[in-house]
Amino acid sequence: MKAKIKNRMRRRERGQAMVEYVILIAVVALAALFVLGAFSDRLREMIAGVTNTLGGEAEADKSSVSIVKELKAEGVDEE
Repeated sequence: MKAKIKNRMRRRERGQAMVEYVILIAVVALAALFVLGAFSDRLREMIAGVTNTLGGEAEADKSSVSIVKELKAEGVDEE
């Protein structure tokens, strides 16, 4: 009888640990999305600078909002 109770408790603990990992992953994903959203223009400028330094061509004079508006006007919708 005691063995059955211990097995149930172990299963509950494993389930609880899994839920905690899922919550942690969700929080990290949301934080990453927030950071990318907040710094997207700056990241684009940095990548364009590196591209230009290495000899390529890149445009960094547009903001993220203007790029999304252009994509919507061309028929590419954001989902």
